[in-house]
Amino acid sequence: MATNQQYALITGATSGIGHELAKLFAQDHHNLVLVARSQEELDRTAAEFRQQYGIEVETIAKDLFQREAAFEVVDQVRAKGIEITALVNDAGQGQYGEFVDTDINRDLDIIQLNIGAYVTLTKAFLQEMVVRNEGKILNVSSIGGEMPGPLQSVYHATKAFVTSFTEAIREENKETNVTITALLPGVTDTDFFRKADQEDAKMVKEGSKADPAQVAKDGYEALLAGKDKVISGFKNKAQVAVSNVLPDSVVAANMHKQAEPSSKE
Repeated sequence: MATNQQYALITGATSGIGHELAKLFAQDHHNLVLVARSQEELDRTAAEFRQQYGIEVETIAKDLFQREAAFEVVDQVRAKGIEITALVNDAGQGQYGEFVDTDINRDLDIIQLNIGAYVTLTKAFLQEMVVRNEGKILNVSSIGGEMPGPLQSVYHATKAFVTSFTEAIREENKETNVTITALLPGVTDTDFFRKADQEDAKMVKEGSKADPAQVAKDGYEALLAGKDKVISGFKNKAQVAVSNVLPDSVVAANMHKQAEPSSKE
């Protein structure tokens, strides 16, 4: 296989923000390596992109909850002789509920998916990009990482890691031609809340949700412009700005109220 073509590797690429980001890369004639858990969904997405954009699409079905899965993704990409010119770490999940009550195994799975897989894939492909002195990495974080998240404590903490990690490695590699960007969406109209069992939370049920296509566009444009991070949406920018001024205890109390079930009086 020719290695001179541009390939973007995208995790969580069959739905939500990841799917919209894959679409943007495809429109710009990037070939794709799509990673998700379901081979069936991957096949459907790959067929859609091949037909619509006339690009090459490779699929890798892996459960990134498993620690070895991200390493297997790297091995498969290398075995195919594919050079990754853009990496998008998007796959992520949360778990709704008080930390004392949530399932510890799911907590640890979420840490592995939201942090472990990001770190593994970033290290492998960043090393190659630095050697070539070119490449782009987009880490999908969340405005949740900018503030404490009662009833989603582990998820918010993983996103704080992602943003901090992204800013640090960006600084380390600023003398190279590798662009590293963090995308911080707010509440977005995706499958996330169903998977987190959080559909009844006030912020989800009563609040407005962003369009994943717009969030993806904000992230994609920031990546192409070489920005360090982008908060998607005016309302989210305002929320982060306010949370930076208020004491953490007040922010946590406000977030707790927003995260409570809407049926709770």
